[in-house]
Amino acid sequence: MKLITTQYVLFGATLICGHLHAEVKPNVLFSDGAVLQREQNVQVWGTANEGEKVIVKIAGQTVSAIAQGGKWKVELKPLKAGGPFTMKISGDNEVTVNNLMVGEVWVASGQSNMEWTLNQSFQPEVEKPKAKFPQIRMITAKKVTSLQALDQIEGSWQECSPETVGNFSAVAYYFARDLHSKLGVPVGIISTSWGGTPAQAWTSAEGFEGQPELKDYAEQLKAAFEKPPENGPGPHFPSALYNAMIAPIVPYGMKGVIWYQGESNAGNSKQYQTLFPAMIADWRAKWKLGDFTFLYVQIAPFQGQPPEIREAQFLTLAKSKNTGMAVITDYGDARDIHPKQKEPVGHRLSLAARALAYGEKLEYSGPLYQEMKAKGDKAWISFSHLGGGLVAKDGDLKGFTIAGTDGKFVLAKAEIKGDKVVVSAEGVTDPQAVRYGWENVPDVNLFNKDGLPASPFRTDVP
Repeated sequence: MKLITTQYVLFGATLICGHLHAEVKPNVLFSDGAVLQREQNVQVWGTANEGEKVIVKIAGQTVSAIAQGGKWKVELKPLKAGGPFTMKISGDNEVTVNNLMVGEVWVASGQSNMEWTLNQSFQPEVEKPKAKFPQIRMITAKKVTSLQALDQIEGSWQECSPETVGNFSAVAYYFARDLHSKLGVPVGIISTSWGGTPAQAWTSAEGFEGQPELKDYAEQLKAAFEKPPENGPGPHFPSALYNAMIAPIVPYGMKGVIWYQGESNAGNSKQYQTLFPAMIADWRAKWKLGDFTFLYVQIAPFQGQPPEIREAQFLTLAKSKNTGMAVITDYGDARDIHPKQKEPVGHRLSLAARALAYGEKLEYSGPLYQEMKAKGDKAWISFSHLGGGLVAKDGDLKGFTIAGTDGKFVLAKAEIKGDKVVVSAEGVTDPQAVRYGWENVPDVNLFNKDGLPASPFRTDVP
């Protein structure tokens, strides 16, 4: 806790000094090597003397603003993909920002599985020498907490190379690599994650409003403002990470978010059904970019992660528009909450981005449960995202259970019949409910022919 407190105090002091400093300074996001979002109005901001006129020039555009309260902000008209560009920011002094690229920008956030670096992942010695992508850039936010919204993160943009990529978020790197390959434009990632943290820490105070299930978080915040914690908030505290690691990057121009989190909320999965969509809505309200694409990873199989947290994530698809979920039932590790293989995770997120954010006609999800109809002693299950058709990978279908009127679930026989799965079991004459992969570590093999696994589900959602 002392380390967190020190970071918190020093970072706050840095911000205060920045406001008092006489020089024009852009926010750290607008520093050498940055990537700006293409084909979108882009806001650029920073600090300066009160009343100072700040002029920003880039790619033939010249815009200006007068500093108020020690801060300035300008808005650039949409830029075409390309670079490198030079940005000149002048007032009483001049700052030159070099090697700027314009392309696609994504925010990568969550807890440890998003934070996990390439060095910590599967075969880094094989992947690092191949990572020669100077148009992929990443800025990684230093871990800081705050009860108040801060002005900027601490970090610097890094070009992707064999020497730097080892410290990149592995999921975010593979996502960016695949997008860069398909789109042919620069890709920037703002990586802001913290292992072991819950979604309420990443949600602003306003995000809890109007949600009775989340009122405890609002009350904790109110109490903290009335009597601030002596050592600053811990990273699990409501809004502590939103204030310190998300608010400072709003309203940086970006296309969407990739998110890998939920493990720390698994003990209250029912509440997560409300909390997670509320957090998504909160970020969208703050960025003011409409319902930007929000993609997330369903929690991998692990002995300590119950099926209810995957269900909460699955149900979020229907509650929050323009969202996509990468299912990774085939890449979990029963004994390790941090499965090493991050490449398929990043790849599946990139498929969803290509479909939802960029309008590419491709299948980006495995089969998702839609409906159950009982016919005699059999339950017929319908799915969306059939892709090229349903398939049982490596043998007969497994992972299905069924219950009759007694409510007791038993192992079931499941067969693919056209675009449906037919489920039955000896002794169950009047099917009432079906479950698939309803375990901490599901052993399942329903896919579509596009190679994407079906999400676990239960038809008897409370």
